[in-house]
Amino acid sequence: MASASVAKSLRSSAFRPPAPRTSIPTPKQQRQQSLLSRSCSQRAAAAATTTTARKTLLPTFLSGDFGRGSCRGFASYREKKEAQAGKIEQLPEVKRLRELREAIASGSLGAPSVAAPTYKEVGLSKEDVDLAMDAAFATFLLHVQSRVSNFVGEGYYTIGPCGEEMLAGVGLALRPSDPSALHYRHVSTSLVRALRHGKAMDQVLLDRARGYCVSTLDPVGGGHHCLVGGCPNDFLVTSTLASQSCPAVGRAAGLRLAPHLGLQSLPLPADGISYISLGDGSVNNAHFLSAINLAEYMQHRGFQCPTLFGISDNGICISLKGYSWLKKFTEQRLGMKIFRADGTSIASVYAATKEAADFVRRGSPAAVVYEGITRRFGHAATDRQDAYLTEEEIEAAEDSCVLSEECARLVEQGYAAYPELLSKMNRIEEMIETAFDQATQEPKVSSRETLISFNSQPEVYKTEVQKQISSLPAPPATPKSPQLMRQCMTLALDEQLSMRKNLVYIGEDVQHGGYYRVTENLHKKHGFRVADFPPDETSLIGVGIGYAQAGLIPIVEIPYAKYLDCGGDMFFEAVIMNWLSAGKKPAGMVIRLQGFDKGVFGGNYHTHNTLHLPPGLDVVAYSNGRDYARGLRNAIAQAEAGRVVMLVDSTDLINRRHLFDKDDAWRMPYPDDPTDIMPFDEVRVHGEGRRVAIVSYGNGVPTSLRARKVLEEEHGVKDVAVIDAPYLSSLSKGLADVIPKYDAVIFADVCKMGQHPQAGLICELQRRQLLPARWRSVAAATTYNPLGSTVTFLNEDDIVKATLSSLLFVPTIRR
Repeated sequence: MASASVAKSLRSSAFRPPAPRTSIPTPKQQRQQSLLSRSCSQRAAAAATTTTARKTLLPTFLSGDFGRGSCRGFASYREKKEAQAGKIEQLPEVKRLRELREAIASGSLGAPSVAAPTYKEVGLSKEDVDLAMDAAFATFLLHVQSRVSNFVGEGYYTIGPCGEEMLAGVGLALRPSDPSALHYRHVSTSLVRALRHGKAMDQVLLDRARGYCVSTLDPVGGGHHCLVGGCPNDFLVTSTLASQSCPAVGRAAGLRLAPHLGLQSLPLPADGISYISLGDGSVNNAHFLSAINLAEYMQHRGFQCPTLFGISDNGICISLKGYSWLKKFTEQRLGMKIFRADGTSIASVYAATKEAADFVRRGSPAAVVYEGITRRFGHAATDRQDAYLTEEEIEAAEDSCVLSEECARLVEQGYAAYPELLSKMNRIEEMIETAFDQATQEPKVSSRETLISFNSQPEVYKTEVQKQISSLPAPPATPKSPQLMRQCMTLALDEQLSMRKNLVYIGEDVQHGGYYRVTENLHKKHGFRVADFPPDETSLIGVGIGYAQAGLIPIVEIPYAKYLDCGGDMFFEAVIMNWLSAGKKPAGMVIRLQGFDKGVFGGNYHTHNTLHLPPGLDVVAYSNGRDYARGLRNAIAQAEAGRVVMLVDSTDLINRRHLFDKDDAWRMPYPDDPTDIMPFDEVRVHGEGRRVAIVSYGNGVPTSLRARKVLEEEHGVKDVAVIDAPYLSSLSKGLADVIPKYDAVIFADVCKMGQHPQAGLICELQRRQLLPARWRSVAAATTYNPLGSTVTFLNEDDIVKATLSSLLFVPTIRR
């Protein structure tokens, strides 16, 4: 068992346990005796003293001062603590730690107050229980130090796991290789998983301390955020409520789909289950509701989706009490099988989770609810509990120490003795103090450039992409005749699906060809690698994340650009994942955003012309089928390397044939060489003039070409070039190289003014001093798009007026 290595790590530690404490009555006995001996007025005075201490310390946390003024000049974490020792002793966590230590030292915890199955009954060995208790003790002691480090100005994360230490049993019940995404309060589960992976206790604790102190050496978040995880198949949970849910369902589906496709060397085990944990408040969140709906839908359809939802019920969501809603919710909302456990007992947690995991491993989703948990010490250091709880409720929560209850069970069942437990706790505490002392001295993020470098995985350059494609199977034959943009897109998708077994295409209504026939016949040829999902963008993008983490390359089709807003938070989760994990857990995918820009059908909700461009996302909008095919090849290669690429399709271009009259100019031959790719830096220049350049993308390119004709024929403006610059996320090298060649530049953006991506390009060109003195920016109207009209979209007249204005402008030369 891994717990043996933990015990060895503890025994071999150079730390010595402190001298035994004097035996005194347990905290529960002390309180009982005190209540018997004190009068009502005395009890009220004692409660008032505790309340005063709490209210005295809380403003320190809220203000962000954290005792820094009193700690300046002290080199080490321990010295800072010594300088603030008096105030630190007043912290509720520190006081309760002292009580617990004294109670264990006294050897008289008494019988457990809550009945639970024995360790033997559920099949737990002494080594198993030792491992779980190591994690349980460490969870509580890490929390104490997180609050202390925050108080002295060295810690930055104080959300507390206390009361949920017995969820260490979850870590015993799951296989170490099972992918998991743990709620930030479920630290004990994470610690067990790390220890079962063979990590030494001192290293595990140091890594956790690094997270609290945002050290750049933190192996999970790299100092970007404090995160739970660290094992190969641990996936990150952000602070967005329940956002871990849909990707977990995607991982479950993906880990069963990937081997079915004949893929080798996969990151997740084919017989694994996807475990995701959350708090009782999170079940109300749309992310969770999307996830359980999809999991049950897949089960209904007969697809394997081995997802286990672990829900810890502590009866409160920050300040909102539970009102027993979770029980009613699970009974009336969940169609999946539900298991229940006493969340205050390792044996009960282990037994219920093991039974649930065995059930889920057969392919169906399920939920396990950990009941009876009490949150101790509030949500975080800044939590003003006295604003929504009575003093008696706060005291009662602090009194409910599940560690003391479990210690009593260990002794009662002969799995440990009090001296052994005291030694274990003292040694882990010393390890944690040493870990925090080291972590606080380590570097923190101090460079903007470093943070920016983690926005996405490094771009794979053209030659590497071509080399990779050359090693793939030959593509199918393609027609030689000119094709519509839509037809080029279909051919490109078929080509890539044929060449890459790990590529999947998911969306809504894609199996029959989609709204614009782009996926026509692809499902017939490639089966469920081209698959329909229920119309819910949150779960759709979440599955894309999970598929990527399961070793697939997902293309996620969003049917209309406006519909991306419906899954907006999950979209941003996908984009931030590389940055959040300091490059360790990317979620590479291609998002195909259609239903964008000019059109008369569907109104604003089907002709949306606003784009999201968060850091770490590659946004590309091609103007023609040839470049789309070349660009798709590049986008898929970038996604395989971990980048998130969004291809934006202009509705008006999908079936366009002509530029002028019946010239058939917008049908183009398909580029049948699969190594012919279009990297992000490439731009296409129409015309050789050097007087004016009109820069655009997507549907703006043919609009600009028509505007050029008007300028030449009606206004006598010659030497106008149109630059097709499809990459919108940042300034491409190709655009930066060509802009200085022109006397005037017109930026023609199809998005709404004020929300147009070219604004960022203009700022960067200006910063580099590459813009000529004569330039203008024109974009679509700052309103919404009505049904049956194109009046709000960028048009030729907008571009013509902007061009003429720039040419009439006389720059002022300042001396």
